Amino acid sequence: MATKNAPWHSLRAVTAGGLTTALLLSLAACGGSSRHGTASAEGTRGSAGSAKVPEATTYGTVSGAPKDATPSGATDGLVAHPTSPAPVLDRPGGRRVATLPTTELGGPTWVPVVETSGGWRRVLLPSRPNQASGWVSGAGLKTAHTPYTVRVDLAHRRLTLEKSARQVGRWNVAVGGAKTPTPPGRTFVMANLAPAKKTPSPIVLPLGTHSATLDTFGGGPGTVALHGWPDTSVFGKAVTHGCVRVPADALKALSRVPLGSLVFITA
Repeated sequence: MATKNAPWHSLRAVTAGGLTTALLLSLAACGGSSRHGTASAEGTRGSAGSAKVPEATTYGTVSGAPKDATPSGATDGLVAHPTSPAPVLDRPGGRRVATLPTTELGGPTWVPVVETSGGWRRVLLPSRPNQASGWVSGAGLKTAHTPYTVRVDLAHRRLTLEKSARQVGRWNVAVGGAKTPTPPGRTFVMANLAPAKKTPSPIVLPLGTHSATLDTFGGGPGTVALHGWPDTSVFGKAVTHGCVRVPADALKALSRVPLGSLVFITA
């Protein structure tokens, strides 16, 4: 059975300093110069006698992971954290396709639970392909509930923040341009990074999704992120390489959103 009542602060851990690479990849779809190629998995894990499988991280690709079957589906806010590296299966009791690590980009791994079957939890993965999901055993999982949901409307270039199904903020934002669009679908807040060095944004919130047109960017795997931007003239425009640039007050509000919270991106 899952372990409940995880400390609330553990869902909002901010990792600062020593994460230059992580910061680059989280801004990968928004700045620098593009470098096309194939994103590679960040190592492999497997028990003795079993086939090696990739880690389910933003750097990796998980072949055989079932696609999110309900990309517009809401949940009750249940999120899960593996207390030890957790096997990810393609179905309850099925084939192992990945390992979900305990940390992601220097902070704790928290993923949204989108389906339950007996003692199994179907979670969204931060890996390629976009909308990848997998089943993990509830044993050894810490769980908590987040009241927050983020909605990004690409057509109207608007971000809405909800708490307990009530709107608490709404802002015009900048989204991906025609050649590098922000990918639609259901994803989640994967990490909360506070870069030690000065950057265009004091906080960066990488999501569990990637650019569909850039395999790599700026040295990272094309991870899409929510982040601030100093030039306010971009808000309301489709000008980024896939990330969502938000105003300063939006970033302040979003920085309080727990890890694992769902983000709905609609065309």
